[in-house]
Amino acid sequence: MADDKGHSAGTQVPGGAAHEGGAFPPFDATTFAPQLIWLVITFGALYLLMSRIALPRVAQILETRQAKISGDLEQANTMRAKVDATSAAYEETLANAKAQATITAQKVRDQIAADAIAQRKTLQGELSAKLAAAEARIHDAKVHAMENVGEIASDAAADIVQHITGHSPEYSQLKAAIAAATKI
Repeated sequence: MADDKGHSAGTQVPGGAAHEGGAFPPFDATTFAPQLIWLVITFGALYLLMSRIALPRVAQILETRQAKISGDLEQANTMRAKVDATSAAYEETLANAKAQATITAQKVRDQIAADAIAQRKTLQGELSAKLAAAEARIHDAKVHAMENVGEIASDAAADIVQHITGHSPEYSQLKAAIAAATKI
């Protein structure tokens, strides 16, 4: 193939040198011994570099990381133990507070009930006293009324007898008749 300048495309050895015929250099038997020596030197150098510098650093990093993780886990376990202890103390305090609240509420209920009973007894006493006073007044009024009933009955009987017969009866006979009638 030719490009615009008249050059043909092809494979060329860099530097303009012609490719000499021969085997691939790593498989060339004439260069095998020096390649083995350089392989041993390079492998030894890499082994020393890795064993003396890189791997100890990696091991140190892993140990530091493991120590940090172990420390963090230990600290977390310590904190968990503290939290558990604090939680247990909180639960105990809460239970004690609930028990105290229940006891206090019961005391208040008992006090209110005792006050109510005392007030009821006081009111019952006052009402009983008022009732007794009212019954005494009623009894006095009844006795007084009964005393007047005799006079009223005598007056009414005298008026009836006078109205029917036309003349007025004697008061002493009338009172005697009423007294005999009310004793029955």
